[in-house]
Amino acid sequence: MEQMLKRVLDPAPIEKAELFHSLLDREITFIKDHSCIISLRKKAKLFSIGQKAKQFYMLLEGAIRVYKPHDDGGHDVLAQYTSGDTIGDFDFARKAEYDANAEATEDSILVMFPGIGFSMDDFVAEEPHIISRILLNSILMMTGRIKSTQNILLENLSWVNELHRRAYEDPGTGLYKQTFLTDEINRILEEPMALIMLKPDRFKILVDSRSHEAGDEAMVRIAMILKSFTRKVDRGWAIRFKSNETGLLINKCPMPMAEKLVNGLCKAIEAMEPVPAQGDIPPFSFTGTIAWSVWPTDCSTWETLFQETYALLLETWKSGGGHRIAHYTEIKTCPSAEKANT
Repeated sequence: MEQMLKRVLDPAPIEKAELFHSLLDREITFIKDHSCIISLRKKAKLFSIGQKAKQFYMLLEGAIRVYKPHDDGGHDVLAQYTSGDTIGDFDFARKAEYDANAEATEDSILVMFPGIGFSMDDFVAEEPHIISRILLNSILMMTGRIKSTQNILLENLSWVNELHRRAYEDPGTGLYKQTFLTDEINRILEEPMALIMLKPDRFKILVDSRSHEAGDEAMVRIAMILKSFTRKVDRGWAIRFKSNETGLLINKCPMPMAEKLVNGLCKAIEAMEPVPAQGDIPPFSFTGTIAWSVWPTDCSTWETLFQETYALLLETWKSGGGHRIAHYTEIKTCPSAEKANT
């Protein structure tokens, strides 16, 4: 029924899996190396009622249905999965037994994690920090799905509020994840709202010349700076948007205050202690590229303001970075970013 296929495993489906959200590139590589590709013939079972959920699956090709059989021979179809869907991750995260059957409704190919010959117990001993990230994501996944069905009850429980906070915390830096914005922006949006995005310059040079650990350490130091700004103003959120892109979301922050924070952040990054020289490798000094805007002053639509500010960040960074600050407005953007007044 099940056959293991030997072919190059594309990491893209793994990166999209909810359980692996926010993992670093090298951690995604670890997950890929400990997964495998399997094929199912039409009508073959992927899993059965009562079976322990020791793996979950990412469907590459084909179709899978999940159903519960009746005593009279009939059945109820609970879900239909097609290419790109993830199957069984919720049961896997809960270490549960399946309460339904899953079978291929056509010939199908899937990524299975953990792969044949691996178990989560093996990973705990080999890469405990990766497993801790996955477990935190499982908490996020479970609390998010519980909240969608029992929102009113859960929001009144203090321990759930604490779990909710931890679920949105990036384990590498202690910053809020971007999923916090996705889920909570309608609740926290309070004008004027300043959006400040930061991307460190030449970060790849730091990682390639030193190590990923040096990059991780730099991100922790940047996170500490960002969190110090939210403490100073006594509000707002320090956020990790993507990879090494971080920033601030500050509510009740008018334009003059936002501009002051931007310039202060630029100076704080410049003041970071350089990474010392190592042999022939010269010292590494930190600079950053910043794009910022204020809602609704610069743009009345939050989604547009966020997307365009991020696009401006990348455009400015690609143009050379180096303590460059760009201010996005819907009326007039700054295609040529201004040098910070340091």
